Amino acid sequence: MAADGGPSRRLLDRLASARARHRERHRPSGFGFAIGDSIRYLDAAHWDAACAGQSLFLQRRYLQVLEEAGPDNLTPRYALIFSGREPVAAVVMQVATVSAARLLKAGRSTERSRLRRALTPAVRRAGEAVRERVLVCGNLLSWGPHAVGFAPGEAPDSIWPGVAEAIYRVRRAERLSGQADFALVKDLSAPEMEQASALRRFGYRPVESDPNMVLALPATWRGYDDYLASLNAKYKNAARRIQKDLAQAGCVIERLDDIAGHADRLHALFLDVLRNAAVRPVTLPPGFFPTLAEAVADDFRCLVVRREGEIVGFISMLRDGETAVAYYVGFDRQSGVGNTVYLGLLHAVIGEALRLGCRRISFGRTALEPKSGLGARPERLWLWTRHRVPDVNVVLRQLLRVVPHGEALDRNPFKIDD
Repeated sequence: MAADGGPSRRLLDRLASARARHRERHRPSGFGFAIGDSIRYLDAAHWDAACAGQSLFLQRRYLQVLEEAGPDNLTPRYALIFSGREPVAAVVMQVATVSAARLLKAGRSTERSRLRRALTPAVRRAGEAVRERVLVCGNLLSWGPHAVGFAPGEAPDSIWPGVAEAIYRVRRAERLSGQADFALVKDLSAPEMEQASALRRFGYRPVESDPNMVLALPATWRGYDDYLASLNAKYKNAARRIQKDLAQAGCVIERLDDIAGHADRLHALFLDVLRNAAVRPVTLPPGFFPTLAEAVADDFRCLVVRREGEIVGFISMLRDGETAVAYYVGFDRQSGVGNTVYLGLLHAVIGEALRLGCRRISFGRTALEPKSGLGARPERLWLWTRHRVPDVNVVLRQLLRVVPHGEALDRNPFKIDD
């Protein structure tokens, strides 16, 4: 007979734990649910109560844009979670056509190349198995915690089992139009990951994603000149050189208000950048930017670079409370000044964010090196993943452990106080 704490005892404990998790996954959470295929199908007052004071990306005016002018391979789903008669959380979901294999970014990185060559046939089959339909809790058109809004005063950790049940209910309903075997919850910070730890009991496993680059804007900065004055000599000279190079190329940066009148040009520039992206699960249609600009009104900005009157680059911005989100960007890669245009737009975002009274800028998860040169710091983000088929789930867990994610360089462009 094995001694207490021996291998047999540990095996029995693991089996008992697995059975307990299985029972929890297959019993109701105790919450009530209202589930809709459109944000308009759900009670507006209930949704607004659950999302009060939270991100623009959880507000109905933004979510309606995704329904009216979103990617054609993206189908929205929503859920309101109730405790009794009171809404305690609002859940944003999307059903998308995404290949799991494309989560492995192509590129020149030796590590990534080795990883791709080392992928086993089983892993490749796993990627194929989830190609058609993925159920995303969150938003593929944004980054950050835009999956769930918790009502003020509610404890998120007690509601996450209800979120897991909402995802399960939607996934089961999707069988009528095609399986959605792979579920993804995105993007959570470290504290939010701790609150959502109950997802592990429902078969989800965490994986780190690329960080969001965030630039803090001190209250003492009133405008771009204050930011420039805070830089050390090396980075201040680099910023001035960008402006000089743009001027020598005949370029000017200005705000664009007539989004609808320039929708086709903005879309063409967006596609020029998208074609160079390693991971592109969705593609915006031409009507996205004018629809977004109209819906969020004064919380939308579009900055453009013109050369001889022609727009050769743009960046869209959203004001999300005290955060300025540097949203989608596009520029003409064949113009000969594409890189300078991009850097100039990043600097223009800083000035516009300060004019809007924002206290931070969310620059997103791409081009980590130039953004770190602006003074932005990485905020780590994680995903929770789960596949319906246990064998595939095991393979995916092994795969996701070695998926490379971006690492921002440790740079400090600011003056060091004596």
